[in-house]
Amino acid sequence: MGKKNDFNRRNFLKLSAAGTAGAFFTKPVWQDKISGLKNEGTVIKRKLGNTGLELPVVSMGVMRSDNPALVKAALDMGIQHFDTAQVYQGGKNENMLGEVFKACKRETFTLGTKIIPEGVDRHTGVIGPGATRESITEKMDISLQRLQMDYVDILYLHAVGSREVALHPPFLEALKSLKQQGKIRFAGVSTHMNEPEVIEAISESDVYDVVLTAYNFTMQHRESVKEKIALAAGKGKGIIAMKTMAGGFLDKDRTKPVNCRAALKWVLQDTNVHTTIPGIIAFDQLIENFGVMENLEMTDEEKAHIETARLQSCLYCDQCRQCTASCKHHLPVNEIMRAYMYAYGYRQYEKALALMEEYRMQAEVCRDCSQCTVSCPKGFIVADRIAGIARILSVPRDFLT
Repeated sequence: MGKKNDFNRRNFLKLSAAGTAGAFFTKPVWQDKISGLKNEGTVIKRKLGNTGLELPVVSMGVMRSDNPALVKAALDMGIQHFDTAQVYQGGKNENMLGEVFKACKRETFTLGTKIIPEGVDRHTGVIGPGATRESITEKMDISLQRLQMDYVDILYLHAVGSREVALHPPFLEALKSLKQQGKIRFAGVSTHMNEPEVIEAISESDVYDVVLTAYNFTMQHRESVKEKIALAAGKGKGIIAMKTMAGGFLDKDRTKPVNCRAALKWVLQDTNVHTTIPGIIAFDQLIENFGVMENLEMTDEEKAHIETARLQSCLYCDQCRQCTASCKHHLPVNEIMRAYMYAYGYRQYEKALALMEEYRMQAEVCRDCSQCTVSCPKGFIVADRIAGIARILSVPRDFLT
C-alpha cells in the first residue's frame, strides 16, 4: 500500500485515545458535581408545541453514547427527554436505553426514536415501491422490542429531505395507525437537508406533532430555517433542534472547539425552539450542557465566539447539495462531507466508513480530476476534504471498532 493511501494510524490512535479523557474520574466526584448542579437555580422549561409535554430546554442526544451510567446521571440531574434511533450503533443504542429505562417509572422520562423509511433513495430523494406502510410498522416493532417498552413518546421518520417523503401517504397512514395502537404518542420527522421545505410540509399536516431539525449558527440558510420554525410553532408543532454544535470543532485537527454553551444559547434565543438534543458522551459535557438550562443569556464572550466562529470554515455541511451539480462526476459530495464531519468532528470512524462504503466510494475517488470543479457556498476546499476522508477506506473495519 502506497504512502498516499496510508491512513495515519499514529494520529488516528492519538485522536481515539483522547476521546477517553475523563473516563477515569471516580464516580463520587461526578456524583458530587451533579448533585450540586441539580440543587442550584431553576431549570428552564418550554412546552413542546401542543403535545402537552413540558421539557427542559436541554435534552440528551444519545447517539454516540454507550455508557448507561451517563444516561442514569442525566436522569438524576433532571434531564427528562432522550433521543435515539434504530440505526444508532447498529441497534445497540436502543438496547442500552432499554436496559436503563426498564428500572424507571415510565412517566419519569420521555423518549424519541427514529426510523429510516424504506424505499427512499437517500441521494436523489426518489420514492420507490418499498416505501410502504408495512415497512414503517415493522421497524417500529423492532425498536419497541429493543427498548423493552410498549410505546415511545415520539417516533420520527429519520433524515427526511423533501416534502414528498414527509407527506408520502403510506408513511402518514403508518404513523396514524401506530398512534391508534398506542405504540407512539406523537409523530415527527427529523431533517438535516432542505429543512425549510420539510418543516413547511410538516406545518401543513395534522398527522405530525413534532419537528426535529438541524439548526446552528454556521448554517448559511439559518434565517430561512428560523422562519419556517416560527411557522410550524405557530401551528402548534413541537420544535426540537439538533446539530446545534455544528460538528463540535471548526477544524479537523480539533484545535478550535465550538463553545458548546454559546452554541446552545444561540439556538435557544429562538423561543420557538422548545428543546435541544446535543450529543453527550462524557460527564463533563453533561454538566456543561446542563448549566445552560439555568440561564440562557449570552455573555459578551459567548457572543464574540459566535460572531468570530461564524466567519471561519467549520466541519458542518449544510447539505444544500449545490456541490453535486458542480461535480462533473456527480459524486454525493454532501454525503462525503457528512462522513468527514463524523470522522474529524465526532470521531465516529466506523460510521464515517459505513457512509463512504454505502455510496461505493474508493480511496482514489478523485483520481480522474486534475482540478476540482466543485464550488461550496461555505467555502470548503472540497477536494482536500474528500482526500482527507477517503483515506479511511484503506483502514480495515475491525481496526475502527
